[in-house]
Amino acid sequence: MRFDAWHRASLRRTLLMVLLPGMLLLVVAELWLTWRTSLDAANAAYDRSLLGAIKAIDANISTESGGLSVELPYRMLEFFELTASGQVYYRVATDDALVEIGNADLPAPAGTLVTGQPRFSDSLYFDEPVRVGTYARLLAERIGGSQRDQRVIIQVAETLGSRNAFTRSLVWQSVQRDLLLILLASVLLAAAIGWALKPLRRLHDEVRSRAPQDLAPLDTERIPADVRPLVDAINHHVVRNRALTEARRRFIDDASHQLRTPLATLATQVGYALREPDAGRMRDALSAVKTQLDEAVRQTNQMLSLARTDAAELELERIDLVALARQVTRDWWPAARDSGIDLGFDSGLEQLELPAHAALLREAMSNLLHNAIRYTPRGGQVTVAVRSMDAIACIDVIDAGPGIPADEMPRAGERFFRASNMTLPGSGLGLAIVRSIAQRHGGGMRLAAGGGGRGLVVSIELPLVS
Repeated sequence: MRFDAWHRASLRRTLLMVLLPGMLLLVVAELWLTWRTSLDAANAAYDRSLLGAIKAIDANISTESGGLSVELPYRMLEFFELTASGQVYYRVATDDALVEIGNADLPAPAGTLVTGQPRFSDSLYFDEPVRVGTYARLLAERIGGSQRDQRVIIQVAETLGSRNAFTRSLVWQSVQRDLLLILLASVLLAAAIGWALKPLRRLHDEVRSRAPQDLAPLDTERIPADVRPLVDAINHHVVRNRALTEARRRFIDDASHQLRTPLATLATQVGYALREPDAGRMRDALSAVKTQLDEAVRQTNQMLSLARTDAAELELERIDLVALARQVTRDWWPAARDSGIDLGFDSGLEQLELPAHAALLREAMSNLLHNAIRYTPRGGQVTVAVRSMDAIACIDVIDAGPGIPADEMPRAGERFFRASNMTLPGSGLGLAIVRSIAQRHGGGMRLAAGGGGRGLVVSIELPLVS
């Protein structure tokens, strides 16, 4: 399994994989700090012992004989060696090195010594690490006939065995403590992650226990805030799938309801034509079959168009509404001319851009023009107009047909609704398609009576910004 696939396999495993190395890094950093702190603590404690030995030697320095003499505190040095668990070295000398007592080759500290201020440093003595304490003070009396003030330098050095043992002891205690804390933290972390993921387990069980046809949104009340965006996205997807399923179910219901009668009529007419011995009457029957078949094809195409409109993904792009409406109007000029209709285009705007789906808007305008040309009497006028008001773009299709009664106007746009004054056959889907397309764009469809109460004005209203 690749790393990314393993990474996706378990959220709990991923969290532990991310958090545990981070905890280990913190432990390493803490151990380093503990080692530094322990070393500083050991140095502080043992350096005080070094300073005590230096002060003891300093108290036994004498210049009464005209030279430099030291009465070493042997018992104190023996005790100091026992405490240091190693070797102890000392050196007493003047700063001009004319007089030196003890281990003359003890390494001197780097830099200049400040009188009265002890200095401690790490060094090597006979290739062995040692800690050296150095102290300088002015001699009360000059020795050796010196004409200037003299200082005495006292050095005491010890090996590092005891210090290192003390430091290792502190670090090991810290390691034991940190390992225990890591173990406890890992257990608590695993338990906390399991407890935090319980809502996801409940969500999993709820989804698995649902019936296949249950497309209700998931309940978000008991979902943690961090997971809620995911559940909201799932609910959004469920709502879209429910709308798609509903559109398919509605299409099947519409098709079974609307095509049953035309197909039965066609079967009857074909049977009649087959039984008719007269050629003229057979031609009339076949002509009726052709008309009925054309209407069935038209109705089927409209139902397919409506289903496609309801279910299609709406990908908007910037289009020029004036140019689109003008082109659709031109495409319908031949049909208008054949029907004796004066089809015109009117727009006071040279250009009107908005986000829209060009193919769906073309379908909506084609349905309106088909209805307008069909129901307008020969010699009448049909006008397509484009205008804008506030943040709304409008496409108006104005005809001189019979219109729709005022009390039936609110129902216009319902599926399969046909006004009571309609005399020509139809499916009642044209305006439903127009309204669905307008609503998919975030707009709507508006109907009104034409000028003088005659004809019909159908407006597609679209937002100029999405």
